[in-house]
Amino acid sequence: MEEQKDKDRIKSKTAVAISYDRQDSAPKIIATGKGYLADRIIERAKERNIPLHKDETLAGTLAKLELGSYIPPELYDVVAEIL
Repeated sequence: MEEQKDKDRIKSKTAVAISYDRQDSAPKIIATGKGYLADRIIERAKERNIPLHKDETLAGTLAKLELGSYIPPELYDVVAEIL
């Protein structure tokens, strides 16, 4: 039973990488993934000493955006606190 919960948790894990260049109008989505791909995104960030922030709700919202798209204005404040 516990093993199944771990498998479900891993499958449902979501990771989103965002980048901000002062020349851009807003931060943008540079990577998204679930499950194994989420683990790889997190692993790569750790390897590069990129700060991580855990917020499942925000990750789920950002993961719905297209890769390469800018963060919508309604999320500026939330994302600004992280960056």
